[in-house]
Amino acid sequence: MKLANGWAGKKVLTSPFVVQLLTIMFFVEFVKGALLISILPVYMGTVLGLSAYAVGWALALQYIGDNAFRSPLGWIIDRIGYRYVMLFGVLFTFASVAIISLTSAFGWVILACVLLGVGTSPLWPCVITGATAVAGNEASGTIMSVVYMAWLIGVGSGPIIINFFIVDNTYASAFRILIGMMIVVVMVAFFLPGRQRSMEIEGRQETGAAAKRKRSKPSLSVRISGYFAKVRRSMHASRLLYPAMFTQNFALGLLTPVLTLYARTVLHLTPQQYSMYLVAGGAITVLGLIPVGKWVDRFGTKWFLHVGFLLSAVALPVLGYTRSLPYVLVIVGIIGLGYALIIPAWNALIAEAIPKSERGAVWGFFLTIEGLGMVFGSIMSGKLYDMFGPHAPFLVSGSVLLLLFVLHLFITRRPAVVVR
Repeated sequence: MKLANGWAGKKVLTSPFVVQLLTIMFFVEFVKGALLISILPVYMGTVLGLSAYAVGWALALQYIGDNAFRSPLGWIIDRIGYRYVMLFGVLFTFASVAIISLTSAFGWVILACVLLGVGTSPLWPCVITGATAVAGNEASGTIMSVVYMAWLIGVGSGPIIINFFIVDNTYASAFRILIGMMIVVVMVAFFLPGRQRSMEIEGRQETGAAAKRKRSKPSLSVRISGYFAKVRRSMHASRLLYPAMFTQNFALGLLTPVLTLYARTVLHLTPQQYSMYLVAGGAITVLGLIPVGKWVDRFGTKWFLHVGFLLSAVALPVLGYTRSLPYVLVIVGIIGLGYALIIPAWNALIAEAIPKSERGAVWGFFLTIEGLGMVFGSIMSGKLYDMFGPHAPFLVSGSVLLLLFVLHLFITRRPAVVVR
């Protein structure tokens, strides 16, 4: 079993298709992270003179656009393959970067934010669908570790690196770098597999009966209802997995908007100290992803999730009440370890529930559920911070992860998903 898992993992990591997907993931997340964290908030506030309310709405439109299109694009992947779906996304993202770099009109910047959300919406359905199709169940933990490593390194390094090219509120060099990266992404996307090759990668073959039904062209409503009926019949997911997916990202969304505010105004960290703390927690997560992914493939997901949920559920509320910087650094490391355990195991658990025949559509649907958790968590986070104090989002996030731990106990006790 160990040799089989090792061979499967090596096969995945050397697949040209997977390398293409990971390259696109890294560059797009680099560009997105640089725009959303380092460029857009400051650029819209200082250069364009927009209010915080306008900046908030602009960024919210990006998240809404990203989440709204994930499910339909997952369905489309199953129908036309990876190349055109990803090209649609990266060209929209390219247009977004170009608009922001060329204009300072508020309406155009808002349009660019919408395009950025719509453009990045195919990224996760395409990457996860394609990577898990190549990996299979034997290496699902390993491939999820690699995918999330590409995401974390991209989204983390984008804001840090691009800051070196923003001097005296001059963004020309930064925009040139982002446009150059998007040119590379478009070129790579052109070489992704089309429909027929995509079906071969996913192990799907169109039978004679299926081809005959396709030629008969039933109405769109009949095709859609038949499609969802087929997905329901082939799903292997416990019903508890759906609230668990929402809850997992809801807990993360509670923290994302307030982390910087908490670090700067409560802990009084300098930008350099804050970067060091982020790197500390992120490095532990990134370094842990590959070995944990391999262990998940060998031993299953159950205990990694149990331990990861409990570690994070305890550490997050403690972080909200801690003011001693050395202790904060230790707690951040514990949270990084918790998520290093959660990320590969959680996504391997979800991957096992997805039917091979409709992999793209179901991944898109699942990612939409997760994205909704992030949206609602982000909305609630600021309210909790303002009404109950800086500790409140951390306390609620830890409580939500404790609830997720309980849900996972029931999922593993009555496994409609095979929990290894």
